[in-house]
Amino acid sequence: MQHFTVPFSRLTPEEFVQHYLVDAIGVEKIVVGHNVSFGRNRAGRAETLERLGRAYGFAVEIVGPVLVDGREVSSTAVRTLLSTGEMREVTRLLGRPYTVSGRVEKGFQRGRSLGFPTANLRPRADVLLPNGVYAVVVTVGEQEILGVANVGVNPTFGGNKRTIEAHLFDFSADLYGQRLRVGFVEHLRGERKFPSVQELVRQIQEDASRARALLLQPAQS
Repeated sequence: MQHFTVPFSRLTPEEFVQHYLVDAIGVEKIVVGHNVSFGRNRAGRAETLERLGRAYGFAVEIVGPVLVDGREVSSTAVRTLLSTGEMREVTRLLGRPYTVSGRVEKGFQRGRSLGFPTANLRPRADVLLPNGVYAVVVTVGEQEILGVANVGVNPTFGGNKRTIEAHLFDFSADLYGQRLRVGFVEHLRGERKFPSVQELVRQIQEDASRARALLLQPAQS
């Protein structure tokens, strides 16, 4: 693991390849994307690696762009779609739903009192999604369970900590301490503050019904 320090950031592409790839690990082959950039001021390109490979005796394989219906798949494109909640398009580009994994921890247990018990997830990485309600598929061990999840701060209860709370349909086992993977299939609506708990419950019921219908739809088609 190489920490990104100021001196490291100032290495030219040639210095990086010589000192860190050739001298340090004796690289034999490098596989990179067609639009790779590295070294000071991002001066290194795939062609740079090919030239240095010939000089130092290592092979270079350049992987061309991956296209889906003529659109190039890239992390930038996926992050842009995630930021606006376009989950169907994200799934199309990734070939799978965008997923977040983490361990279930105890929350305020409000969902249980409202009739919708939730698994409160502590994610392992940043969640690249706008706050809101989503139709989800939750993986528990080898089992996939349909559900609805809220990403946000629970403004109706005056919350300020961003959380992921997933309600699993037709599921009642104890999940505390277990690691789950939540696949986000569809963005149903944005998060908002409700004037009363009763109105919140009515909206959750509607969200759950809509999510269930949407998630079952592919199996029926």
